[in-house]
Amino acid sequence: MADNSAVERGKDVKVPISPSIPSGNDTAWVDVSSILRRASDDIQSDELINGENFNLFAAMSALEIMDPKMDSGIVSTYYSVDEAIDNGAAPIPLSFDRTTDTQCVIDIMDHLLSCEATWHKGGSLAQTVFSCIYLLRPERTSSHALLHSFCRVVRTTCNAVVSTVSDVRTNEEEDLFVMAYGLPLKADGDEKCLSMLNAVEETLARQLKACKALSSKRRVLEDIEPLQGNLDFEEGFCRAVLCRLRFRKHFYHVLTCMRRPQGKGLEVAKKHILSCLSELDAMLKSEEFLRHTYACGISEDGLEDKTTASGRQPIGFDSTLNSRSAAPTPPRAIKLLSWKRAVNYFQKLLHDLEIICSNSLDPVFESALRFVVDFQKFEPDLVARAHIQHLLVQDGKLYGCEPIFSVICKAALLPEGAKNHELQKNETVVQLGQLVINLLRVLCTNTAWQRRKLGKILQDWRIIYVQLELAFRKEFGEITSTSTDQNMCLKICKHILIWVEEQTYSVALRFLVLGFELELYATSEYCMVYWYIYVILIRLTEKTHLRMMLSNESTGRRKSKKKRDIVNDMGKDYQIPPTVLLLQCYIYVAEGLMMMLASLRNENKLFLCVGPFNTEQERFMQQFELLQKAFVPDHSSYFSYRETISNARFSTLSMHNCFKDAQKIAQGLHGNFANDPDRMVELRRIEQVAEHNAVALNLVCRLGTLEPSLKISFEFVHHPHFAVASVKRS
Repeated sequence: MADNSAVERGKDVKVPISPSIPSGNDTAWVDVSSILRRASDDIQSDELINGENFNLFAAMSALEIMDPKMDSGIVSTYYSVDEAIDNGAAPIPLSFDRTTDTQCVIDIMDHLLSCEATWHKGGSLAQTVFSCIYLLRPERTSSHALLHSFCRVVRTTCNAVVSTVSDVRTNEEEDLFVMAYGLPLKADGDEKCLSMLNAVEETLARQLKACKALSSKRRVLEDIEPLQGNLDFEEGFCRAVLCRLRFRKHFYHVLTCMRRPQGKGLEVAKKHILSCLSELDAMLKSEEFLRHTYACGISEDGLEDKTTASGRQPIGFDSTLNSRSAAPTPPRAIKLLSWKRAVNYFQKLLHDLEIICSNSLDPVFESALRFVVDFQKFEPDLVARAHIQHLLVQDGKLYGCEPIFSVICKAALLPEGAKNHELQKNETVVQLGQLVINLLRVLCTNTAWQRRKLGKILQDWRIIYVQLELAFRKEFGEITSTSTDQNMCLKICKHILIWVEEQTYSVALRFLVLGFELELYATSEYCMVYWYIYVILIRLTEKTHLRMMLSNESTGRRKSKKKRDIVNDMGKDYQIPPTVLLLQCYIYVAEGLMMMLASLRNENKLFLCVGPFNTEQERFMQQFELLQKAFVPDHSSYFSYRETISNARFSTLSMHNCFKDAQKIAQGLHGNFANDPDRMVELRRIEQVAEHNAVALNLVCRLGTLEPSLKISFEFVHHPHFAVASVKRS
């Protein structure tokens, strides 16, 4: 107690130190447990010791938290690259036997592929690709043409990927991805990597041709030195090396072509993508030859985790080598992807890049938005997402060619001349353009990051709407020219304000439905989620329809007709647009699910939000806090939700079946979207959801009170966002 009072008075306290533990001639261990206990007693909650040689990073690095990207360790085989080289870790040549040397080079190529795929998946560059000692000392490989050219193109490729990801700032998702730690991403002569690779490839092609001629007993036109010493293996080794070199060459071409401005290199990139996929297939075919050429006693089960096609351990790698020289990289070794998984990763990456290359580059906001959303359904990894973002936004323009104000005018269905109006120079309109660019970039991120960002930018969209209103009033009041200019300005203001509201509700809808993809909602919360989706969809449909009607008013002025002709054309002129009808389908499905869940809660006491920790109102605020803060939509609260569902009963639902209405509209839209395969797929999904839920609703209504043996559940079997009720007997 005396010690504690002394601490409280701010005086230094002498802490008894336990006797030293004998350890050796030069070191002694001391038990400091008592010091740590007293220090911890003196620290309040949320406080941290901070000293000249101890901070938060040091504290985190000292703890193992079971995450290889964050965990730290200090076990190293070598203290420096020079020490590793002096100890023969990366010999040049790799072997004096040319056959063994070739096999070792192939193993290095395969292991580097595994390292690169692991890096793309979020690993540290220092622990993956640059665990290769040959890459850390590029000048040492100059005497080995094959290894030297391959290392150069790998290094240049990594630099190109880092450059693309850094430019579009998608590395916020994976902080480790672009950290180079002072590693030699660039070296003198790397710009000539392709010419060196082409020279080696040409030599290998001649060697392959020569060995084919010998095997068929044809006359060899030139005297070519074979790749390695065993002529029985010559063709197999030549093919194995060639496909790996050619993959590297074409992959580098893919990356450089896709970075060309305004998508001018996409067609060429597609050709190189096909070549890459062909070479990857050839690499997979070479696996059997490499595995049986040097049987190394590895069981078939163990081969699945190996990072080389042969199953052998490559030489010239040490994942712990950069742990001391390249702080702050986490030095604990990480698990690399196997060679087969690495090949599969690159096949998936190339298919994703091929989809990007198929973009029509139509500078229409809705088309770009749909393309990104559809692309995200393939679950692309970071590198592919970086490339689609680079394509979409270049120099502050859509696809690098269409000014954002022009894109907004088209999206708001304004006349062609509106894009040149002086209003585009207004500061608030410029801010709106930045918000549109930011939205496109957010949609290119991974699903979890995307949802977080969408929730946060909702407030920005609400604020920009208010700011635009004020700016347009001021702008409209300052117009002193002809009435034509006044009318054009008024039209632009009106159209843009409606479009901004529409986009706000579209962002809110995207935010809500992503929660299903991320499995953020409990079944007991589905009722409130579908209520919110229902409310958002109503507002979105209203604004979409209003925008289209305004466009029809401005572009489709009726010519003078007889009264009888006008009456006959009324139905044609006021047909609801297919896009609005599709939204109406969603409204019916969301309303049907909300009311079905509400009826189950009210009559059968199922799917209630009860628990020892959070009330239903607290859960409502947790799920929709960002929407509520942005007032999206206005006057939507927990109490309005409760008011909507409190009187829901199956007797009422049976009289007005929303699912049948949705099914009817969806079937009628087939002709409108016959040329749009994606929309046709969506319509079929909606029909299936509506049909199955209509059957389930009729069954529950007919049974009345559910028997104890009957179990009802909600599953996402036909649509990722709209559940299907399943009634089963247990």
